[in-house]
Order: sequence, then C-alpha cells, then structure tokens
Amino acid sequence: MGDDRASWARRITAERAARDWSQLDAVRALRAHAPAELPSDESMVRQWKRWESGSVPGEFYKPIIAATFGTVTHALFPEPGRRKSDKEILAASGMETPEIVSRLNRSDVNNATLDALRITTDRLCSEYPYTPSGQLLIEGRQWLRRVVELHSKSLTLDQHREVLALSGWLALLVGCVEYDSGDRHAAESTRQAALSLASESDHAEVAGWAHEMRAWFALTTGDYRGVIAAAQAGAERAPQHSVAVQLAGQEAKAWARLGDRRQVEVALDRGRRLLEGMPRPDNLDNHFVVDPAKFDFYAMDCYRLVGEDKLARTLAEEVLRVGTDFDGTERSPMRNAEARVTLGVTAAREGDLEQALIHGERALQGDRQSLPSLLMTSRELAAVLRQRYGTEPEAQEYLTHLRDLGQSKSGFPPS
Repeated sequence: MGDDRASWARRITAERAARDWSQLDAVRALRAHAPAELPSDESMVRQWKRWESGSVPGEFYKPIIAATFGTVTHALFPEPGRRKSDKEILAASGMETPEIVSRLNRSDVNNATLDALRITTDRLCSEYPYTPSGQLLIEGRQWLRRVVELHSKSLTLDQHREVLALSGWLALLVGCVEYDSGDRHAAESTRQAALSLASESDHAEVAGWAHEMRAWFALTTGDYRGVIAAAQAGAERAPQHSVAVQLAGQEAKAWARLGDRRQVEVALDRGRRLLEGMPRPDNLDNHFVVDPAKFDFYAMDCYRLVGEDKLARTLAEEVLRVGTDFDGTERSPMRNAEARVTLGVTAAREGDLEQALIHGERALQGDRQSLPSLLMTSRELAAVLRQRYGTEPEAQEYLTHLRDLGQSKSGFPPS
C-alpha cells in the first residue's frame, strides 16, 4: 500500500530513522533547539506521533523541527513554487526579444528597456538548471554582448550602474556554463570580468557570486584550502545575501574532503542559520538564488563524504523527490545526478554492487550536466568500487566509462 502522507511527514519519519532515534529521542533532540520550555515528554511524544501521521505542526514548531534535522523551515515545509511562463514574462516586460534588441540599438535607453533586460536576465539565469549548455551558452553570450554595448550609450548614473550589474549577472551565468562544459580557462576569464563589473558598480551580490565560482572551481580541481579562502572572501563581501549560504556550503564540502568533521558541522550550521533568517525567494529557479532545498543538497554531499550513509541516502532521496515533477520531468537534473551518485556510494558501501552501478550509470546519462562536479562526485563512487569490487567485470566497465568521459573533455584529467 502506498504512503499517502504529506512529503514532510514522510521525511521527518525517514530523518528520525536515519539517526536511529526513537520518537522519544526525537523529542529530546527537539528540546535542545526549542527557544522555550516544551510540554512533558509524554505529551510531546503524542504530538510527534501526530506529526509523523500527517498532522501539520504549528508555526512555533516548524523551525524547531527543521533545526533538529539540520535543515531549514522552507526546505522541510515548502510552499508551492512555479516557473514563470513566457506569457508572464511578456506581460511583465511588455516586449518580446526583437523589440528589446531594437530598443538597445537606439542612441538612448529608457527605463522600460532596462526593465525588459532585467526580466530577460532573470529568465536566462532561471533556465540554467535544465537548458542544454550549448544552447544556453550561445544565448547568454549574445545577451551579454548586447548589454555590454550599452555602456557606450547615453545613460544616467543609475542606468549605468544598472547596466553594469546586469552585465555582471550575465557574465556569471556565462562563466558557469563555460565551466560546466569543461572550458576552465574561458570560465575563469569570464569570472574575473564579472568580479570587475561588480567592483565598478559596487554590487556586493555579484561580487559574492564571483567568489563562489572561484570556490567551486577550486573544489572540483582538488584545491580545498583554496575553496575555504574563496568562501571566506565572498562571505566578507556579501554577508547579507543568499550567496553567503552557498559559500558556507562550499566551505563545508571542502572541510569534508579534508576530513575535518567538526568544521563541516560548523560551516553547515552557519549556512543553515543564515538561510533560516532569510525570506523565501520569489523565483526558486534562478541559479543565483539559494532556494531552501539546495541546503539539503549541500548537506547530502558532506554526509556522504564523512561516512554518514543513512543521512546521505535520506537526503539524496529528498533531493530527487524535490528535483523531479510528478510527470517524471527533471527540474534539477544536475542536482539529481549527484544525488544518484550518492545513492550509488551508499549502495556500494552496503555491498549492493548492482544498485551502485545502476545509480552510477544513470548519473552519467543526463543531457544537462555540470561536468566538473559530476566527474568529481563520480570519482568518489569509483574509489569505493575500486576498493571493494576492483576485480568485478561490471565495476571495471563503469570505471572505464568514467575514465573515457574524463578523457573526452579537455581540462578535466581522468582519475
């Protein structure tokens, strides 16, 4: 019989089980995060049973339950979100692409044109998770060139600052896609351009994301101390923006690969507290917005690396659930791929080679990939397979597939 409880009810049950907690253990952990005295254990256990059966917790308890499981309220109890349709974008801007381009070619630019550019930039950044990288790279570069050309137009001081900021966002997007595609040198040049535009426009958030890209590049090339330095520099530049949460996540990933469990928990908790205090984003799809579910994605990576297999598997299943629509369409194929690698690692450690290979191969098959991140995590699965199943022909076949993928992409040497 299927489980028709709400997703959050299923999740708190799974999270508790992953920690080997009884319901009384969960209540006692809940007390540690409560800002005020709670009712008796007996009363709270009855309450916990109601929550696990699907009775919605009150607003007082939601953030406490989230903190108990190391996540944030809007990740555990999400509000409905959706993508903007093309019709909505047109209605908001009043212009289609040909008209925007026509206006950009005029000698002066009005605020309506800048509004249309802002909406177009948001649309492109929102297409990052699922649009094929080649297509997004072409379109992103076209719009970046158009916006950069505006610098020579007659602009007010505010308009000039806005154009610099939009150029910065587009440069960040292009740089990310270049790196996804394996073009490390182009990506670093574009990242530096974005950082320069941020400095010129005094835009802390763009600067923060330029540092985040540096942290990401360092992470996927094995420079873990470089990740920590970049994360700390970015957090100093944009401490009040959501990029600070992602920087904390990148730092936690680096500490996990350095084997420092305590610093992993410190970085994750810092990011969780920052995100808990921020309003829920209006547009969950924009790549440069840290949506609440993304924090679970960071924690999944860290728990896999420190050997907390039950927690890692529980979070991987949650990442896949959130990243897949009811019809099976993947909203977040790149996150889903890394979640499948995590399931592969945990299966391999549990002695299930068949499931490990199924998950591992599935992760390599997506049309939309972040190649450096996928290779990094897949090589972690490969290390487990070599250690435990090095003589098995099926494992050797996967290792060969992964090696060929790395060799086929310049800039990312095989493991």
